[in-house]
Amino acid sequence: MIILKGKGVSDGIAIGKMFFYERQTGDVEKYEIEDTAAEYERFEKARLKAIDELDVLYNKAVEEIGEDEAMIFDMHKMMLDDEDYCDSVKNIISEEKVNAEYALEQTKNTFYELFASMDDEYMRGRAADIKDVSTRVMKILTNSGSGLEAGDEPFIIGADDLMPSETVQLDKAMLLGFATMHGSSNSHTAILARMMGIPAVISLKEQLKPEYSGKDMIIDGFTGEIYIEPDERTSKLYEQKRKEYELQKEMLKQLAGMDNVTLDGRRIDVFANIGHISDAESAIVNDAGGVGLFRSEFIYLENTDYPTENQQFEVYKSIAEKMNGKKVVIRTLDIGADKQADYFSIPKEENPAMGYRAIRICLDRQLVFKTQLRALFRASVYGHLAIMFPMITSVAEVRKIKQIVDEVKRELASEGCAFDENVELGIMIETPAAAMISDLLAQEVDFFSIGTNDLTQYTLAIDRQNQMLESFYDPHHPALLRMIKMVVDNAHNHGIWVGICGELGADLELTETFLAMGVDELSVRPSAIFALRKKVRETDVSKSLKAGVLNDYI
Repeated sequence: MIILKGKGVSDGIAIGKMFFYERQTGDVEKYEIEDTAAEYERFEKARLKAIDELDVLYNKAVEEIGEDEAMIFDMHKMMLDDEDYCDSVKNIISEEKVNAEYALEQTKNTFYELFASMDDEYMRGRAADIKDVSTRVMKILTNSGSGLEAGDEPFIIGADDLMPSETVQLDKAMLLGFATMHGSSNSHTAILARMMGIPAVISLKEQLKPEYSGKDMIIDGFTGEIYIEPDERTSKLYEQKRKEYELQKEMLKQLAGMDNVTLDGRRIDVFANIGHISDAESAIVNDAGGVGLFRSEFIYLENTDYPTENQQFEVYKSIAEKMNGKKVVIRTLDIGADKQADYFSIPKEENPAMGYRAIRICLDRQLVFKTQLRALFRASVYGHLAIMFPMITSVAEVRKIKQIVDEVKRELASEGCAFDENVELGIMIETPAAAMISDLLAQEVDFFSIGTNDLTQYTLAIDRQNQMLESFYDPHHPALLRMIKMVVDNAHNHGIWVGICGELGADLELTETFLAMGVDELSVRPSAIFALRKKVRETDVSKSLKAGVLNDYI
């Protein structure tokens, strides 16, 4: 038995086989070949196999999301049948006497640069398709999978770390837990684990080795310990611990149907943060009062091209219907920083967390923004939707957003499309700038949602992804809590409601403080709802105020 020690960032016990994800490097070896005809034939077999795979994907997509959205796979087939594309590979093989992988890589780069440099936005979008289809053929040529295909059994995933664009590829139903060499407690991998309610341990460094892939593993998300090939005594002990933990969760479910009311009669909404339609089921099972944060960027991260209006409409319509009249707050596209999609072609930045991201992209690429807004408003008649905009720093931005919203509404009305005229529009308070002018911003919108993850990192000037700064990262910092108190007061002074949708909302050490501040809503991962409800129902806010719980923040 081998014992590893890391940092637990998501509670629970996971027992299963570990699959180690090794990221594809993208390096393509170049070597000389003698039989150029045979080498091109090898490419041809891979190309035809890729077309067969696309046929399967097309048929699956037609069944699941409709024929219009499945057309992307037909387009990819057409690209693989393109004479210029195939001739380029053939000519490089025959003229340079090189291997098919190298010829394919050169062809991909040439065609990608050609499309990416075009003036037409649609044609620029095809650059990502070239990369996607070429990658598919390359994987067949090199006999390599996606790297995230762990098989048919539930598994624990081990990795150096995982980016959001990689986590969206995982089959969440098969995932038992995370074990990573790097990362921080505020990384998206950790947040995803907590949202899914699965155990996770990070910062294992070189203790976690790729050769452990396929071995039995136990993850203790409470202590941060990991056991490789555990002995019989340890296995029995952790089986018992897992049963006890599951029993505790079942006991909390006895709070289902009860209201989130304090001992002295103060009520607060407890909503769920989700990132996918499939997460709605977890929100419902855990008795969420609604959805306080639907992360729409995952629709974009799961795509190889910009999602169409209809594709997005179906997602928003589905989530609205699943929540059956409960409020669903959808955050508009929040991509950039560590959430990257190749087809956006976002240039490399020195400081991406403070760069070209979120609302800045939407106001710059208004066609992308309007497409999402049209889908959102069309879906608004199928439930109770609200829309919020991330990374706001000024009143001017909000007024520009409202102008674009009005344009979208006029377009939909002229086309005879039904939509809810009274959709609430809100903004995320996640920059110190927004917090400091929250009195002005409150006059422009219907609600605030405080994103404590980014607000903490910007207030403390600490990159929340940087594990070297873990000891300096203090989400309980008085400066942050004073800022939250100020935002709540400014919201209420102008008659709008305010919620918290960051990870801090589930921090039971701060529940009493947030209730005393007058926060109207806490939106947390579904698995945290019952524990939060229990804490709310055990709290007496009047006693907390008398005891001076807010003295440091007034």
